Amino acid sequence: MENSPGRQLKEALTQECPLQVVGVINAYAALLAQQAGFKALYLSGAGVANAAFGLPDCGMTSLTDICEETRRITACTDLPLLVDGDTGFGGYLNVRNTVKQLIRSGAAGVHIEDQIFPKRCGHRPGKQLIGTLEMVDRMHAAADAREASNFVLMARTDAIASEGVQAAIDRALAYEEAGADMIFAEAVTSLEDYQAFVQALTVPVLANITEFGQTPLFSLAELQSVGIGLVLYPLSAFRSMSQAATQVYKTIREEGSQSKVVGLMQTREALYQVLHYSEFERLL
Repeated sequence: MENSPGRQLKEALTQECPLQVVGVINAYAALLAQQAGFKALYLSGAGVANAAFGLPDCGMTSLTDICEETRRITACTDLPLLVDGDTGFGGYLNVRNTVKQLIRSGAAGVHIEDQIFPKRCGHRPGKQLIGTLEMVDRMHAAADAREASNFVLMARTDAIASEGVQAAIDRALAYEEAGADMIFAEAVTSLEDYQAFVQALTVPVLANITEFGQTPLFSLAELQSVGIGLVLYPLSAFRSMSQAATQVYKTIREEGSQSKVVGLMQTREALYQVLHYSEFERLL
């Protein structure tokens, strides 16, 4: 039986429901998440833009950039990785290429959204959507590209903000029919709305529990109570890392020493444990 990353992601969903999917911005963060016991990982397009390029999430990074980070992460961990595919990076042929390249890079699945290209952050104003039929074409292109593999196709809809919940559900139903294995409902504001998605669809629904956005920080138990299949925490660790780094830099600059913030730091021993440093030394 095929033991592909896509199959591993689907199996993880049967072992843990809702499945907690945690965002990692690089390979080392993936090792930390694995050490914490998570069963599935996520690579955010915003995370790549912000952390690797110092850019906002405005569609300025490329498929090549995403695939490079995907390869680095999947090379160091066997945990399945769901990847943010933005809009598929263009038209029908671009979407096909996106799926093929991510499969080759070791990803378990991708989510593709119904915004225009270039897109905006899902929790920012001014989002513009393509029509339902055009998004259905994107999903057909993605399904065609994965052929017979277990690669997971997730369709994301950003329609709630501009069209309302029912219109977003109608879109999600069309995307499911076009081949989506899972649905990503973006910027949902209530548990009742999540439940409406779950009741309308036959595929798992993902809840994006991102900080400082439109969606309240619902607990795992609350989301389980309305039937959510996957819960995503896309940039929680990155935000914490950034805040800690800001404090450390500020302290060193102002006080000329890092002694007051050493308690915030991971020790050298802990770093070596994550990296299995002693095993590499033994090989040397």
